[in-house]
Amino acid sequence: MSVDRGANQLSALLSSLYYKLAFACDVRSSSTPAYDDIGLPATYLGLATMARTPAIVAVLVMAAAAAAQLASAGLTPQYWQDPTPSVPSTGFPTYGWENAHATFYGSDSGLGGDFGGACGYSGSDIASLYSTRTAAMSTPLFADGAGCGRCYEIRCVQSKWCVPGSPSVVITGTNLCPPNYYQDRDNGGWCNPPRRHFDMAPPSFYKLAARVAGIVPIQFRRVPCQRRGGVQFCLMGNPYWLLLHVNNVGGGGDVAEMAVREKGGQWIQMTQNWGITYQAFAALDKSVGLEVRITGGTDRKTIIVGDAIPAWWGPGLCYQGSNNFW
Repeated sequence: MSVDRGANQLSALLSSLYYKLAFACDVRSSSTPAYDDIGLPATYLGLATMARTPAIVAVLVMAAAAAAQLASAGLTPQYWQDPTPSVPSTGFPTYGWENAHATFYGSDSGLGGDFGGACGYSGSDIASLYSTRTAAMSTPLFADGAGCGRCYEIRCVQSKWCVPGSPSVVITGTNLCPPNYYQDRDNGGWCNPPRRHFDMAPPSFYKLAARVAGIVPIQFRRVPCQRRGGVQFCLMGNPYWLLLHVNNVGGGGDVAEMAVREKGGQWIQMTQNWGITYQAFAALDKSVGLEVRITGGTDRKTIIVGDAIPAWWGPGLCYQGSNNFW
């Protein structure tokens, strides 16, 4: 229900209340049929009539009736917010199906560094964590790297090339499908803004549609990321510049904020470098382990990975903590 529609309903109900109140103030003594004419429930009418209620009490009774009508119409504080998407008790929003298109790219194996470049995922990340269930996202979905790691359920629709039964696949967004402004967005420039488009790893695309299709209309929706094990951190940088690439994030799959500290030390806020890689300009002691605090981008939950990185860490190494967003 839209806010405009809600406002119209409220206006109508208040107008109705106004006339009912005006009527009540004019009537000092009335029979039940007269109250019936103004549309009050029998319960309220009975109270007013049987007790020979004065007009002012009748006004209060009518106000209570109108409030009940407002509540029954759903015009509550939550109604006015009209949140989209809705958030169930699990903390992960419920997303509806949206329309888009999908193609495929890269080697038929669906593995390798080509499938993770703009988000920072390496070929080994793809092979060990995400397999062939990945896709490059158009600019609105990539969202300057905020979309890296998010999970989507995708199904082919309205095409003769769709696999019978329209099965769906769940993929992780791991790369950017760059715009091609030399092509019209409806004819070749499928990743041009504001289009939402998925360039999928071939094995995932083939589960939806025949290869010969090339491009098909799809529907997609966000879903929780089901991961095995804890969040993984891969280190880069130098002694004065810590660069952490984040893998295997569960729940929303995305990261909004990160902070790091030496065990027992003070938190150092990190900033996004690119994709799902965060940095801190600090000289941290390698002889002690590091803890990482992560806030998810979707549900804004925060976890602390206390065993994120053990002592004597260094660039080029990857470590996996024991907890995740479940």
